[in-house]
Amino acid sequence: MMNKGLFFAFLMFSLMLACKEDALVREQVIYTKDNLGIEEMQEVEILYSDSARLQVRITAPTMLRYTINQNQQEFPNGLLVEFFDDDQIKTGELSANYGMRYETESKVVVQDSVVWKSTNGEQLDSEELIWDERTRRIYTNKFVTITRPDEIIFGYGFDADQNFTKTRIKAVDGIIKINKFEE
Repeated sequence: MMNKGLFFAFLMFSLMLACKEDALVREQVIYTKDNLGIEEMQEVEILYSDSARLQVRITAPTMLRYTINQNQQEFPNGLLVEFFDDDQIKTGELSANYGMRYETESKVVVQDSVVWKSTNGEQLDSEELIWDERTRRIYTNKFVTITRPDEIIFGYGFDADQNFTKTRIKAVDGIIKINKFEE
């Protein structure tokens, strides 16, 4: 009888340890340091407006939001940014294979196959563009190519307002159309 009681106690103790160990394993899977403070969202749409007028719409298949000590939003699978004028008319769009929004700095950095297209046929290609939400400027120090219906411009460094209505290329190289003076 003593052996059965001792065996039963040993069996119960083993089961308690097994259950406790299993619970610890589950907690480690749920709460790893790699995913703590990260929210993952699918099919994201972010709207920026001024005085109830849509200015910018960002859409992305995936967004990771880092909530602990970072306040950042990452777009690891790319994003599309659409720009609108004060009359809610689309003026252009920007796409990239990767993006990161730094909330505390109010900046968005897009990288990898960055393409901006205007509704009037202009296109800018670069490997990186930075959008400063506070100053409403878009800029880069990287190589850029601007294609227009009648010219192609290459350069290093680019600066524009967020609607791309006023643009400046820093170190210009390329074919630029020049109007001839008539006498």
